[in-house]
Amino acid sequence: MKIGIIQQHNTGDIKANRQSLIHKIKQLASEGAQLVVLPELHDSLYFCQVESVDNFDLAVEIPGDETREYAAVARECGIVLVTSVFEKRSTGLYHNTAIVYDTDGSVAGQYRKMHIPDDPAYYEKFYFTPGDQGFIPIDTSLGRLGVMVCWDQWYPEGARLMAMSGAQLLIYPTAIGYESSDTPDEQERQREAWTTVQRGHAVANGLPVITVNRVGHEPDPSGQTRGIQFWGSSFVAGPQGELLYRAPKDSEDIRIIDIDMERSEQVRRWWPFLRDRRIECYGDITKRFVD
Repeated sequence: MKIGIIQQHNTGDIKANRQSLIHKIKQLASEGAQLVVLPELHDSLYFCQVESVDNFDLAVEIPGDETREYAAVARECGIVLVTSVFEKRSTGLYHNTAIVYDTDGSVAGQYRKMHIPDDPAYYEKFYFTPGDQGFIPIDTSLGRLGVMVCWDQWYPEGARLMAMSGAQLLIYPTAIGYESSDTPDEQERQREAWTTVQRGHAVANGLPVITVNRVGHEPDPSGQTRGIQFWGSSFVAGPQGELLYRAPKDSEDIRIIDIDMERSEQVRRWWPFLRDRRIECYGDITKRFVD
């Protein structure tokens, strides 16, 4: 399968961001991409650096103008497209939602982000209600996709449940970066930990992982911090965690990466982790903490 990834530096101009993404989607499709993945909340700046009720104006309904526009692109290009939106489900009820379009432009499915962070400059709990659809893969004409979003990527439980439900790929639209006052050594530790944990999901489940991040500096509107330097580094890993491609950490990038979808079958035969799980011993995993 030919995977297209778009690592983009967003601006405050939503229309310009969308036009840029659509141009890049069409470029990747013209070069043979079958599946294209966009970063998290890709239509705007990352607004969660501050808590402001005015930012709820950025939310969109599903279906709506935005979803129709991306559906038309998927249909025109004949690709499967993974997008990310700030969803207005109802008045006072919002989600961070990934939408998957099939090659005919239909919505194959959606995933509402389950793990919601609340850290300095990542005040997502102010905006997003945790997902209520579970870790359910989305069936497309290319296969069954285990789509999650950003903070989900740190949790092995979500990746495992997607794999147990038959996902053939794990996909994470992402928006993550450094707080610019961190030391260079600390910044690099964070970036490498982020890469390593997701490569671990690939190994533990015998599945490829696709992670697409935004890139570039976005200022803090409140001025209380130095803003976020999104670290890019979008990557595709194979089912043994091998890096098939890793984008730069400081510049935009669009790329097609070819994944051998038959390799997972062989890797799972060599390393039958699903066979050897001691499921009768894992009951405590559903507790918050084991005293």
